[in-house]
Amino acid sequence: MANEASPQPAVKAVVFAYHSVGVRCLKVLLARGVDVALVVTHQDNPAETIWFESVADLCQEHGIPAITPADPKSPELMAQVEKIHPDFIFSFYYRHILPVELLALAKRGAYNLHGSLLPKYRGRVPVNWAVLHGETETGATLHEMAAKPDAGAIIAQTAVPILPDDTAYEVFNKLTVAVEQTLWPVLPALIDGTAPRSANDLSKGSYFGGRKPEDGKIDWSQPAQQVYNLHRAVAPPYPGAFFEQAGHHYVIGKARLSKLDAHKLKPGLAVSGNTILGVCGDGRALHILELVQDGKPVTSVELQPILDAQPPA
Repeated sequence: MANEASPQPAVKAVVFAYHSVGVRCLKVLLARGVDVALVVTHQDNPAETIWFESVADLCQEHGIPAITPADPKSPELMAQVEKIHPDFIFSFYYRHILPVELLALAKRGAYNLHGSLLPKYRGRVPVNWAVLHGETETGATLHEMAAKPDAGAIIAQTAVPILPDDTAYEVFNKLTVAVEQTLWPVLPALIDGTAPRSANDLSKGSYFGGRKPEDGKIDWSQPAQQVYNLHRAVAPPYPGAFFEQAGHHYVIGKARLSKLDAHKLKPGLAVSGNTILGVCGDGRALHILELVQDGKPVTSVELQPILDAQPPA
């Protein structure tokens, strides 16, 4: 009787991961039988609203070693990864750029899942930038990692729509599904070395840096669509689009484009009947459904006397 072939050992991976994207992609690796020998993640920032799933919690649940080094370029981390001899290195929404010396330790390649349809929106917070620019589509891209961020060959992509009223949070929820749909079908081919590769033509794309809370300040002289896109891009759980008026600090919680003709109103905050408006430079307005004044929700009834007391422009 012929001897049965010995089972192939599981491929070994070191994974750099954070956020819900990191959680979903780790679950895909585990479901496909990948031996995740080490996870490198981030400590949660107490100043940040943590609305997403925890990679650290998933690792604890599955007994996966997880560390949170401040610097992925440290010699200590290099030595730790080198001892593992990983077949693959994966990066799933990890927030630091990995050095090429570290990537070279992966015998069968290093791959990243990026939250855009590369080569568009390379760099940081791609979902927020796509919403800010009024895109109608974005997606997830699995690609080879290289020295330049988000510049390696493309392995697989999955597109998702951005509807006219979608906030970045809503788009990110779609993206979290898209990363799973991207990684799951191509992972077996990646493991056996037959995964397709296509050029990542950077000349047809764009690169964007990170965004700070102060980048959410509204300029009411801009057209309504532009202001609305800013609101959608930074709406809660992100810090929110904000402005100062009548001696108060305001943050928009929820809004829609209004059909009201606001040409006779000056740009800025206004009340029409029971409706709070953000009047824009093109004579259109945002219908503000939730507004926070100095840290507390404010109604149109409470707002009216404040606006009435404004000195004339």
